[in-house]
Amino acid sequence: MERQFTATVYIIEKEKVLLLFHPKHGKWLPPGGHLEANETPPECAHREVLEETGLRIALIKEEHVWIDQQNAVSCERPYLCVLENMPEYKGVAAHQHIDFIYLARPIGGTLHPCPSSLRWFTLEEAGQLKPDKEIFADTQEIIASIFSLALH
Repeated sequence: MERQFTATVYIIEKEKVLLLFHPKHGKWLPPGGHLEANETPPECAHREVLEETGLRIALIKEEHVWIDQQNAVSCERPYLCVLENMPEYKGVAAHQHIDFIYLARPIGGTLHPCPSSLRWFTLEEAGQLKPDKEIFADTQEIIASIFSLALH
């Protein structure tokens, strides 16, 4: 089965997470998409968020060591990596995404004026969405994990 690399970003601000309504899946998801040629996962995360939301972000770093040398430079480590099964859709064969999932905070830009397709959710509001009908169950699980860490 073909595998494709993707990056996804959970943007957190004031105890809310930004989700967008994805028309292909018919569910609320965090912004993200496929890595382009020669693009690192963090670069993809920044690009996809800007394209899909209008926001500039700072990825939340969770590094043990940060290297900045002539021969080696650190890049942001994902919060989580997930292997996702994608079904066949409009002639595109079923495949898998290797998804680099990041946490971020907004630092600028202007949120696209699409209230029906972009929305800030509290943990409670995201938890009230119907799993696998309005939101993927793994998306709800990740949001719950993010907010439980923030409370500790």
